[in-house]
Amino acid sequence: MARSLIPTNFPLAAAIFAGLISLGSFGSAFAQPTDIPRTADGRPNFNGVWQAINTANWNIEPHAADFGPVVEMGAIGAIPAGLGIVEGDEIPYTPEARRQQQLNQADWLANDPLVKCYMPGIPRANYLPFPFQIVQSTDTIIFAYEFASASRIVYVDQPDYEAPILSWMGHNLASYEGDSLVIDVTDQMPDTWFDHAGNHHSDALRVTERYTYMGPNVIRYEATLEDPNTYTEPWRISFPLYRRLDENMQLLEFKCVEFTEELLYGDLRKQADATN
Repeated sequence: MARSLIPTNFPLAAAIFAGLISLGSFGSAFAQPTDIPRTADGRPNFNGVWQAINTANWNIEPHAADFGPVVEMGAIGAIPAGLGIVEGDEIPYTPEARRQQQLNQADWLANDPLVKCYMPGIPRANYLPFPFQIVQSTDTIIFAYEFASASRIVYVDQPDYEAPILSWMGHNLASYEGDSLVIDVTDQMPDTWFDHAGNHHSDALRVTERYTYMGPNVIRYEATLEDPNTYTEPWRISFPLYRRLDENMQLLEFKCVEFTEELLYGDLRKQADATN
């Protein structure tokens, strides 16, 4: 006799299933105040190692699986499909900016700054396939990223002031809105991309991040992106961040400069070898 796929204790199973759906329904459920880890001063405690589980680093817009850039790598080098993290699915580019994105994508392996080990910028640093760590204090929060050992210092409840120069990880000022941490990121270098698909921005980009607990080990990450030089209107991304609960979890080294030296400077070495 075939075994039934319906659990014997159906009411209990249905309740558990409903709870999981509620937690994972794309951010519709947030943690109750009593479920949120808190610091000594009562603010949400975001300390820990976190990681996104999605394919947004390939393309933040919805995309089908596709051949990878190196055919010889076969299935392990193919591009995985993704539902995307852009609310409404499509970035509201100006026509010129969309054409530039398509040009970027056509030769992304040569042009994506991440391939060259440049720091990823915000928001891309938060959905790379690498963990990152948040170290939170009263007036500053440090984000340490495994990729390229990138980091940023976020100043909490500090007076707004103009950044002296553009930087790869931006100028970061934060405040709390209830139980949400809100970070305003400006003055980023225009060279970073959002993904391998060539989605891009200018130096006018302003990113407003929002971190809100969905449960004690899950954060809903939201970001509103504004850039009048590139987009016709502001747009948003959102996805969950999961606390890494591995035993002895820690960031490891991924200092990728040494992995890119031949890519960036190999021609110079070959020229030097030819003249000797």
